Amino acid sequence: MDHLLEVIYHAVDFIMEVNLISDTVTRPSDGMLSAMQEARVGDDVFKEDPSVNAFEEKVATLFGKEAALFFPSGTMANQTAIKLHTQPGEQLICDHYAHIFNYEGGGVSFNSGVSCATIQGDRGRISAQQIKARINPADFYHSPKTSLVCIENTTNKGGGAFYSMENLQEISSLCREENLALHLDGARLWNALVATNTNAQAYGQLFDTLSLCFSKGLGAPIGSVLVGSKLHMEKALRVRKVLGGGMRQAGYLAAAAAYALDHQLADLKSDHIKAKELEAALLKKSFVKSVAPVDTNIVIFELENATSENTFFEKLSQKNIKFISMGGGKLRFVTHRDYTESMHAYVLEVLDKTQL
Repeated sequence: MDHLLEVIYHAVDFIMEVNLISDTVTRPSDGMLSAMQEARVGDDVFKEDPSVNAFEEKVATLFGKEAALFFPSGTMANQTAIKLHTQPGEQLICDHYAHIFNYEGGGVSFNSGVSCATIQGDRGRISAQQIKARINPADFYHSPKTSLVCIENTTNKGGGAFYSMENLQEISSLCREENLALHLDGARLWNALVATNTNAQAYGQLFDTLSLCFSKGLGAPIGSVLVGSKLHMEKALRVRKVLGGGMRQAGYLAAAAAYALDHQLADLKSDHIKAKELEAALLKKSFVKSVAPVDTNIVIFELENATSENTFFEKLSQKNIKFISMGGGKLRFVTHRDYTESMHAYVLEVLDKTQL
């Protein structure tokens, strides 16, 4: 048996490429491709695409919201939400790890003329107490008016950490008391829902708007949805147009996202299990300094010697294993639905044998 495994690993070494760069690298499943091919479509710019309309209604209902709007990307959905809730010169509050602050090309300032008051939270998670301390006094005109709080769940730079419902409820209550809008960047909210076995409507009750991505863990080729009130989505339609997000026969993409939601959501459990096993494998290595606690499908770790990074990258590259650096000495693996059991066994074997 051991000899057979060696043969398999040797073969994989030459023919298999393992991509742990992100959960955005997945390709549509056969079932998803069939659903796309069979989709009924129309011109969504005129709101005449039946597949898009049905999908928007489906997601809005899932979260207990009045309406939803389909977007080509999560960044555009987030930027639209920020535009809905703010005016130029105002300020939003977010964690210093937040995607909207680090990875959306400065869109907060470019698109909305808004600044970010950042908080150093716990792995990308901020508390109601921290938020309260960052709210500018409404009558103090020397500082920007605080108008919005943005939460990211799960956190990307925080290593897939998720909020407890208790913390989110405290934040939501504070925002209502302070008359602040509350937006959720839920690019990987599906991972949090599966990990905590939480009902989606529980989130819908807490946030004014939520952006939800279907091209990460769920495996659709493209697409995010913004959900909120009917009035918010009517305004969002205009903002999406201004940002160039109007699409024509987008029903093919909506069909893919709908299939992912119906048939691939539960598969996230497997991604989480594999990530925990990668965490355990890394913790056994003497050259690994630390591994951030793994809660979902993201594994962030640091090496004992920063100069070893290039060697580590080179050794795994030689074995056809791809991953990325997040800067500051942090390296990242992300598990996903196209990261198969055989790939996982191979990566665990490579890690076990790697020496620096």
